Amino acid sequence: MIDIPEELARTQIDINGAEGRAFVEGLPERAAHFLDRWGLTVTGPSMHGMASLVLPVTRTADGVRAALKMQIRDEESEGEPVGLRIWDGNGIVRLLDDDPETGTMLLERLDEKRHLSAVADSREAVRILAELLARLVAVPAPAGMRTLGDIAGQMLADVPTALKSVEDPEQRRLLEDCAAAVREVVGEPGDRLLHWDLHFDNVLAAEREPWLAIDPKPLAGDPGFDLWPALDNRFEAGEVLWRFDLMTEVLGLDRERAKAWTLGRLLQNALWCVEDEDDFEESEFEIARRLLGRRG
Repeated sequence: MIDIPEELARTQIDINGAEGRAFVEGLPERAAHFLDRWGLTVTGPSMHGMASLVLPVTRTADGVRAALKMQIRDEESEGEPVGLRIWDGNGIVRLLDDDPETGTMLLERLDEKRHLSAVADSREAVRILAELLARLVAVPAPAGMRTLGDIAGQMLADVPTALKSVEDPEQRRLLEDCAAAVREVVGEPGDRLLHWDLHFDNVLAAEREPWLAIDPKPLAGDPGFDLWPALDNRFEAGEVLWRFDLMTEVLGLDRERAKAWTLGRLLQNALWCVEDEDDFEESEFEIARRLLGRRG
């Protein structure tokens, strides 16, 4: 028996409907299968995010501590084991085994109780994240990885319709300016292997290194598209430009190009809000304002 958190079940059903319900209902059987297949013993309570259930385990054959991660295999998750094999533990959790059919993975066990978000000094946390990200994006993406070029092209195609749903003139102007910035760089979307979701809670303490990244949603693209989470985590308006300058310096990025792709990330988030009929996050508009030189 495994514990399936109610929050995970509710989120999966809300987001994925019948597929999410089937995933949740099938978790006990899936867990039993992989515990047996990989010779694992559960050693603690279930952990979860929005999309996955993670079981702390020990590999019976050699006593190695690990984590069994189960999730729906979709466009975002299918690239995760591919990226992890390429990174091979360099700045990120190490993949020990995986099942391509289901997307189930056996991962190196990190310290799930110590997230980078717990570091009191937000500037130090941003510096740590930047140094990890610099290592990750140093790697070229493999052939067949989903691409930022395709994502950006679709975003630009969606903008005219989405803008009709934005009533606030300033918000509409900011989204138009974000789209204009993306148009300037969409022809050169980049070829680096991006994490795409490197925020403070996706960095955990570890034994072999002080900090390691987890939970990538890999795609091929420009590293500037990976900067936004560090600007928004523990948001401080007065820190936006300091953080942006630090990130571009540590990663060795062209500042104007990185700004354009960061505005693209804000545009992506806004388009999702329009699609889901959610309220916009004011912090994201403030990041856009400051990158565009309208405040601070």
